[in-house]
Amino acid sequence: MGEVVPFKKPKLSEKHRGKTLCRSGFHQWQIIKERQVDVQQGKLLTVYRCQRCGKIKTMAC
Repeated sequence: MGEVVPFKKPKLSEKHRGKTLCRSGFHQWQIIKERQVDVQQGKLLTVYRCQRCGKIKTMAC
């Protein structure tokens, strides 16, 4: 017979770790350097991605 492996449910605090700050507007923005130029308009852009939730925002320079 095989061994029985107990499955452990993640706690809610572990599941939503860091997301509550993002919901309140406190993102942890990091600059993405792969995409810097808007192809359609030819403008220089700065692309930011939140490290916690993955949300992306762009700002024109």
